[in-house]
Amino acid sequence: MIFVRRSKSLFLLIVLIAGVVAWWLWRPVAPPPTAAKGAPVPVVLAQAARHDLAVHLQGLATVQAFNTVTIRAQVDGQLQKIAFREGQELHRGDLLAEIDPRAFQAALDQALAKKAQDEAQLANARNDLQRYRGLVEQNYVARQQLDSTQAQVNQLQAAVLGDQASIEAARVNLGYTAIRSPIDGRAGIRQVDVGNIVKASEAAGIVVITQTHPISLVFTLPEEHLQRIVAAMRAGPLAVTALSRDGKDQLDQGVLELIDNQIDTATGTIRLKATMPNQQGRLWPGQFVNAQLAVETLLQAVVVPAAAIQRGPQGSFVYAVGAEDAVEVRPVTTGEISEGQAVIATGLGEGEKVVVEGQYRLQAGSRVAPRP
Repeated sequence: MIFVRRSKSLFLLIVLIAGVVAWWLWRPVAPPPTAAKGAPVPVVLAQAARHDLAVHLQGLATVQAFNTVTIRAQVDGQLQKIAFREGQELHRGDLLAEIDPRAFQAALDQALAKKAQDEAQLANARNDLQRYRGLVEQNYVARQQLDSTQAQVNQLQAAVLGDQASIEAARVNLGYTAIRSPIDGRAGIRQVDVGNIVKASEAAGIVVITQTHPISLVFTLPEEHLQRIVAAMRAGPLAVTALSRDGKDQLDQGVLELIDNQIDTATGTIRLKATMPNQQGRLWPGQFVNAQLAVETLLQAVVVPAAAIQRGPQGSFVYAVGAEDAVEVRPVTTGEISEGQAVIATGLGEGEKVVVEGQYRLQAGSRVAPRP
């Protein structure tokens, strides 16, 4: 009897648990709270406007120095003086460093002395030549003596010319001991200290100078834009704007200088180079920025914020707001999109209102409540 009672109790417990589980699985679930039927949906509106729109092409750009020069010694010697500060803005002709000039000054003095010696010998030989000419005419001296003296004069004249060349070479080498900046630019980190022996063959040099005013911007665009850019360049200079990586900050504005002479077949892109004045120094060699190239201006185009454009199976559309703030799904044909503005070719007229924020809760016929 005890076993039967326990079996009945266990059976009732199992039935009770099964009932609770069944109720939990098939219980009615309340729908999620939604706006009351027919309640206006809060949205942000914008009005289609007609105005000129600049069309831009945008690509990732690398900032490059306009000129870069590695300053190397042109003669071997001991570095006697460093005349610049690291990071200093330099001008063409500024003294950068000095090499001990004593050996080169001595070589110049020696060349000058050799020329003076040869000039004295040349003057004496010319006097002898003049005397021998008179003596030959009177048959006091053999013709051979006159010819030998003439040859000596010619040799000494050549020696004087060689001496002058040696003097010029010595002066050039002496001038190389004063190292000057060949361009305007900014000095980098010094590569050698005073007291070291520098050689003309050293690749590292003394310092690298980069010209950053102006500065270059190199960027790429898809090759399908090539003919459009070429046609725009024929009409006049094209403006290029350097933007920060997030596109929010304009760093500088310049002009397009050139299109590279070949397309990169691996990436299907073309390289372009622009020049920026960089007067405020906001661009730095090696920096990555966004380059924005203005290729044309669409005159009196109907435009709306690009956020208003929606995509569906049938193509692009907007939520146009009509009478009594009712929404209409309006198919549109779009053109260029530039600076957050989309050109409307067909489907929308100037002055019509469209939804730019809050579209996810809308459908045809919905009423909206515009908000700031």
